[in-house]
Amino acid sequence: MKTELKAKFLQHILKKKTEEQGFTLIELLVVIIIIGILSAIALPSFLNQANKGKQSEAKQYVGSLNRSQQAYYLENSNFGTSVDQLGIGIKTQTDNYLYHVNPGSIGTQVNNNGDSQKAALKSYTGNVVLSVVNNASSDATTLAVLCETTSPGSGANPAGAATGGSPTTLTPTCPTGYAQLTSK
Repeated sequence: MKTELKAKFLQHILKKKTEEQGFTLIELLVVIIIIGILSAIALPSFLNQANKGKQSEAKQYVGSLNRSQQAYYLENSNFGTSVDQLGIGIKTQTDNYLYHVNPGSIGTQVNNNGDSQKAALKSYTGNVVLSVVNNASSDATTLAVLCETTSPGSGANPAGAATGGSPTTLTPTCPTGYAQLTSK
């Protein structure tokens, strides 16, 4: 009976030790430091992705303005002078961007702008130009380019540029401080 009592006593002591186990202060601090490091790495990346999402709005809107200018020219033989005149149903101002049209010189080009309203966002501009394909038959086509600023910052877009001296050699280009995204 004495050995049976000893066995139960030993089982009781072993059971009590396993119930009292937990994390030490050092283990908890290590976990907190690891979580802090991971959040310090992830937070800027998350904020950057949020800005990219906001910028995609401007890319879509300015691209739509470019395409609608091309369609408007096809129907009216001149470019539209305002966003409302193009009739595509986009807002001229959102929380992040202000959209407007800058008519170009002598009806041969037009600029569609998306000016950022927040310092962390890039601005966008689209340049649509008229290019004569065949002088003899006066066949013409419109060419467009979409550009974004090379660095974020709010402010108005400058007028875009077209290279070449006559409508037969015009090609759309991006203004200084802008990088070309697409062209047609």
